[in-house]
Amino acid sequence: MTVTTPQPQTRATIPAPSLYAGEAADTTRWQELTEAVREAGQYGTRAQAERVTRAVLSALGGHVTGEERVSLAQALPREAGMLIAAQIPAARSLTARQFVESVATGIEGSTPATARWDVSSVLGVLADRIGEPLTTRLLGQLPPGYALLFGRAELAPTA
Repeated sequence: MTVTTPQPQTRATIPAPSLYAGEAADTTRWQELTEAVREAGQYGTRAQAERVTRAVLSALGGHVTGEERVSLAQALPREAGMLIAAQIPAARSLTARQFVESVATGIEGSTPATARWDVSSVLGVLADRIGEPLTTRLLGQLPPGYALLFGRAELAPTA
C-alpha cells in the first residue's frame, strides 16, 4: 500500500495590470504634454510644469464654451480634458490681461509677469497640440488679445 501526502494546490495567477492600455496611453499623452510645457517654459521640473498646466487649463475651461469646449477637451489627454470640462462657464469674458491676472492668483508666488510667461507657455504648446483649425475656433470665441497668448500674431484691422 502506497501512501501519498497531499500536495498544496497552486493556482496560476495572472498579475492584474496596473493600468489598462488606453489609460497607459493617456497617461503618456499627459506626460508628453507637461514635458512639452516644461521645455517651452523652461521649468526646472515636470512637477512645476504640471502645476502651471493645471492652473492655465482650469482657467481656460471657464472661458471656452459650446462645441469648441467639447472639441478642446476631446483633443487633449483625458486628464487635461477633464480640467477643461470640469469648469463652470464664466459669467463674463475676461480680456487677455484679466485672464493672465486671474491665473496669477491661482499660482503661488506668481506675478502678472510670471503668469504671462506661464499662460503663454501652456497655450503655445496647446495650440501646437490641437492644431490650427481648433485654435482658430477658440480664438474666435475669446476676446481680442488672446492670440499672442497662443503664440500667434494678432493683426488689428486697419481703419
